[in-house]
This record gives sequence, C-alpha cells and structure tokens, in this order.
Amino acid sequence: MHIKELFGKKTVYSFEVFPPKKTSPVEVIYDTLDELNGLKPDFISVTFGAGGSGNSKYALDIASRIKASGITPMLHLPCINFTKAEIDAALSEAQERGIENILALRGDINPDIPPVDEFRHASDLINYIKAKGDFDIAGACYPECHPDADNIIDDITNLRRKVDAGADHLITQLFFDNDSFYEFREKAAIAGINVPIEAGIMPVVNKNQIERMVTTCGASLPKKFVRIMTRYEHSPEALCDAGIAYAVDQIVDLVASGVDGIHLYTMNKPYVARKISEAVSGILGA
Repeated sequence: MHIKELFGKKTVYSFEVFPPKKTSPVEVIYDTLDELNGLKPDFISVTFGAGGSGNSKYALDIASRIKASGITPMLHLPCINFTKAEIDAALSEAQERGIENILALRGDINPDIPPVDEFRHASDLINYIKAKGDFDIAGACYPECHPDADNIIDDITNLRRKVDAGADHLITQLFFDNDSFYEFREKAAIAGINVPIEAGIMPVVNKNQIERMVTTCGASLPKKFVRIMTRYEHSPEALCDAGIAYAVDQIVDLVASGVDGIHLYTMNKPYVARKISEAVSGILGA
C-alpha cells in the first residue's frame, strides 16, 4: 500500500526504527518489532546505514519482517555515499520484496567517507526513483532549517524542489517547539508545498542522546524542555516519564492543530512507544 493514500482520511501515526550495529545479529531487533507491530502504527520506517555505518545490509530484512507482520514498511534510502548501480540494486530488491514506500534522503555527510557524488541532493534521488517504478516517495524536512542551508528561504526553496521532483509527502526532523513547526508549515504552504507533512517527535529518554541529536539537526530547546532535562537529568526513570509526558503534550497540541501525521522516533524503545501510543490513541481516532 502507498502511504500517501492514508492522508486526508485520518491522522497518520507511524514509527521509526534503526538496524542493530553491524557487529550484532539482525535478530536482536525482532522482539522490538513484535512489540511495535502490536501497537498498530500505520507504517514503520527503517533507517539505512546513515553516515556509512555499514548496517544497511539489515534494512531490507527488517522492512520485510515488518511487511510480513501486516504493517506497511518504509525503507530509508540515502544517496550521497551510493552509486546509481547500488541504488538500482536496492530498489530492485525492494520491489522483489514488495516494499513500495521509500524515504529518499541525501544522507549524512561522513568526514571519513568521501561522497560518491552521483546524487548530490535528495531531489536528484527522488527524480531518479520516479523513473524506476511505482514507489511512494517521502522526503525529509527541517522545521528549524537544515543545518547546511544558508537560511530558511533557501531551505524551503530546496524543499520545493523535492516536491516538484515527485515527493508524495514529507516527514520532519525532530523538534521540541510546536510553534516552530506551525511557522514552518505556513512558510511551506506559501511556497506552494501542498503535500502532507508528518511531524517528527522524539521522546526525551536520555539527556546525552538528545543533546547529540540536537547538535546534528539544529533543533532549538524551549525553556520548558530545558527545565525538564535539568531537573531530571540524574534520575533516568523520572526523565523518561517526563519525556514521555512532554511528547504526549506535543502530539495532543499538534493533532488539535490539524497536523497531517505524527512520526515517532522510537529509538528502538518499545516501552516508550507503547506509553505514548496508549496516551494518544483516543485523540488520533477522534
């Protein structure tokens, strides 16, 4: 099923998982998937060896496992470190396995791995995939501007290129201030970007982990969020509970404001995904 068909019928609710480290067997994630599948998300996306981590060989197996469970999978496909032949091979195998949904990405720049440069931008990959088969294609976006963009105007312009190239819907990077998302959504609409936009939400469960992610994606930290981290940083259980509550609060506000969908960055933690899913199940169906 193409994910784009879900939008407009409901508030789409989805998860993201990542493969285990390349030194670990892929089976270590299967228990996690079984728990996440039981929460009945609309789809689960699978990362694909970000930054050349080497775990991309697991991504298709995980996506196939998700599909076999009755949940729609979405395969991340970065391009900066891959040749066209490698992209062709990944797309061909995805088609063979019945995986129809792709999140087309430039991918992280790894200073230890020189870019291949056959695809310089995600829009190049989206245009390429459109000619390769009947895929549903999602694109990524940054509510607070891509870290590599000079300014938000350039970033929105580049995002429009993704949509013009054929992106069917968008998923945002994580953010902690809903007002940033609403301002971004308005700017995107003014720029003629009229595809559905899912809001990416990451629950705070580990202070150091969140700080690394914020450094990578450039998300700002509202005062309320900083108070939570400061107050509970030395109490992992309390921080986890507070982080879940903060994410639930974000989701309630987003759904009330007509968001197209919620994409939960689970960090492979089914307990967190379950607590949030239980808390918002009523509003998602309202």
